Amino acid sequence: MAGRPVTRFAPSPTGLLHLGHAFSALTAAAQGNFHLRIEDIDRDRCRPEYEAAIFEDLAWLGLDWPRPVMRQSDRMPAYHDALARLAPLTYPCRCRRGDIRAALSAPQEGTLPAGPDGLIYPGTCRHRDLRDAGPDDVIRLDAGRAFDALGLDSIGFTDQGQSHILTRQQFLAGIGDVVLSRRGMGTSYHLAVVMDDAAQGITLVTRGMDLFASTHIHVLLQHLLDLPTPAYLHHRLIRDTAGRRLAKRDDARAIRQYRADGASPDDIRRMVGL
Repeated sequence: MAGRPVTRFAPSPTGLLHLGHAFSALTAAAQGNFHLRIEDIDRDRCRPEYEAAIFEDLAWLGLDWPRPVMRQSDRMPAYHDALARLAPLTYPCRCRRGDIRAALSAPQEGTLPAGPDGLIYPGTCRHRDLRDAGPDDVIRLDAGRAFDALGLDSIGFTDQGQSHILTRQQFLAGIGDVVLSRRGMGTSYHLAVVMDDAAQGITLVTRGMDLFASTHIHVLLQHLLDLPTPAYLHHRLIRDTAGRRLAKRDDARAIRQYRADGASPDDIRRMVGL
C-alpha cells in the first residue's frame, strides 16, 4: 500500500447516496488508499439517519476505510484558525443574492456573470473592515489582495496529468471574492475542504466534474495557507435518461432503493459503467 495515492470520498449526510455517489466512491477507492470524510457543516440539513445510511451503503459496495471517520463538525477550531490567518485578506459582507443580482443588473444588459458559486460578487462590501462584521454577515476573501499577497500572476493544478492554469485576471473575472464563512456555519465548503484534505494527507482528490471550476479556489487557499496542492481527478457525472445530473432528492436512484429491489454491488458497478 505504500506509495499509493491517498484518496477520499466526502459526502454530506443531507440525503441518501445515489448512483453518482457510488461511482465517485468506487472511482476514488480504485485509485489508492481510501478515506471517508463526513461533510456536515450544514447542521440544518444534515441528519444522523443519512450518515448511518452512508456507512451502510458504502460497506455494502465492498468499501472499507480507516476509523474514526473525520467529521467537519469536529473541526471548527481548525477552520477558525484558518480564518484568523486569512483575516488581513478578508472582509464582511451583508449582501444577499437579491442585492448581488440588483447590483450586477443595474448597468448591464444580457446574461449576468456567473462562476462556481453563482453570480460573480461585484465587491459592494469590499471597503468594509473585518472589525465591522455582524452576526448576519458572511466573510469574503478579497481575491485581488490575495494574489497581491502571494505575488503570483497565475495558479494551477494537474488533473490526470494535464495542467490547468488560471491567470489572476481570469480568476477575478470568472470567480471573484468567494465566501469563506457562511451565516450560521462558521466556515464554508471551500475553506473546510482545503483544510480537511491537508489534515488527512490527501494526495489525489477524486470528485465530479461539477466541482472542476471550484478547484482554482482551493488551490488559491492552499497557497495562502501554506498547504500542499494535491493532484486532482475530476470524473464524469452520472446522469438520468434526460441527461440531468443525479440529485439526492431523486430517491428512485438511491443505492438504498436498488438494494431493496435486490440489486447486487456488481449490478451497481455495471449501472455506472465500471
